[in-house]
Amino acid sequence: MNAAYSQTNPMARVLSLRNFRLFFAGAFISLLGDHFALIATPWLVLQLTKDPLMLGTVLALEGIPRAVFILFGGAITDRLSPRLVILIANITRFVLTALMAIVVFSGMVQVWMIYAFGLLFGIVAGFAIPAETSIVPTLVDEQDLQAGNSIIMGITQLAGFVGPTIAGIIIGRFSSTFTGVGIAFAFDAFTFVVSAVTLQMIRLKKQTVPTGAVRAKESVWASIQGGIRYLWMDKLMRFIFMVLMTVNFLLIGPIMVGIPVLADQRLPEGATAFGLLMSAFAGGNLLGYLLAGSLPRPDGAKLRLIMIALFAGFGIVIGSLGVITSTWIDFGFLFGLGLGNGFIAVLLMTWMQTRTPREMLGRMMALLMLSSTGLMPISQAIAGLISKWNLTMLFAIPGILVLLLTIWMAFHPDLKGLSESLTAAQQKGETRKRLGVFRRGE
Repeated sequence: MNAAYSQTNPMARVLSLRNFRLFFAGAFISLLGDHFALIATPWLVLQLTKDPLMLGTVLALEGIPRAVFILFGGAITDRLSPRLVILIANITRFVLTALMAIVVFSGMVQVWMIYAFGLLFGIVAGFAIPAETSIVPTLVDEQDLQAGNSIIMGITQLAGFVGPTIAGIIIGRFSSTFTGVGIAFAFDAFTFVVSAVTLQMIRLKKQTVPTGAVRAKESVWASIQGGIRYLWMDKLMRFIFMVLMTVNFLLIGPIMVGIPVLADQRLPEGATAFGLLMSAFAGGNLLGYLLAGSLPRPDGAKLRLIMIALFAGFGIVIGSLGVITSTWIDFGFLFGLGLGNGFIAVLLMTWMQTRTPREMLGRMMALLMLSSTGLMPISQAIAGLISKWNLTMLFAIPGILVLLLTIWMAFHPDLKGLSESLTAAQQKGETRKRLGVFRRGE
């Protein structure tokens, strides 16, 4: 065995690669800008309209095309280069966010402009998201893919933790005008330029081609249908897909619509509270990723108990937000919600990747993303309507429904099969890792 190789930290190896460092730098700055816009857009809508229903509509306009185009985006990415798709998407998003900054700074901004921005941004995101989640395998060796994905997932959450806080402080600093909102959009536009430049500097080997290129004669729709059939025929993947879709549908609306309304109507810190709460959720996710990556995975029975406890915790936390008016207590609850979400996300993502054949991985990952975004527009629109009627019930209703789902899941036989499969996947992965290191050192 090659001792030097076995002792090398895989994350250090990944970060030593020029192409990965370029993508890493561009992705982080771009993600930071995304979270500036994530705070600026809903705050701008609320200040212009004072209507939570309008906020839900704007978010739905962005979410619907994103959900509609995400599977097509995955298929297109398989036929083109992920780098090329991201580059085109970033240039387009630069134009959109720069125009928003201009109309905000000039005082010309109107609600219909925000509608148009959300709709167009959502279309572009539908193509960008699959490309962004499939570019890492083109930048690193297969044995370092887990390390590369871990780094990108980590900076995603780090940006989500830092970005909303800074954006909330800036917007709150200029609370009497839209100057802070304009700064947020301008910074987001700037980050797309930085990301585009770093992508342009990446040099890939000519033999690195999209995995779907060998199926160029297959139509995009046929490729999508094949992925859906595979998912549906696997009962364990179908089970967890349906559970994740339901939980995401119940929680995303209260988080994305309810939290800004809660900050605006009930929390004294206003925009600053909004940024803090969104950062708490992102920070919890980051810690959850780290814990899932560093702690040994429990065996089947313990894993089932942990999953049941986490999902029950989701229901309790989201239901409690409607009756607590302390920013820092809400901060703690959302941090805990994010921690559980990040922990379970790593386990389930790894399980799906090890269970899925390599040639189906892109489509399965697109479907997994769809489970979290597909019903998002409907969830956000419903959340806007309920929050206008009763903000407390916006959090109480999904909290109760998640608890009922947890009870159903706890007694479902597929939960046992899932937990045992998760444990088996870890043992299989550890065996492959040991064999891979041994063979590299021969």
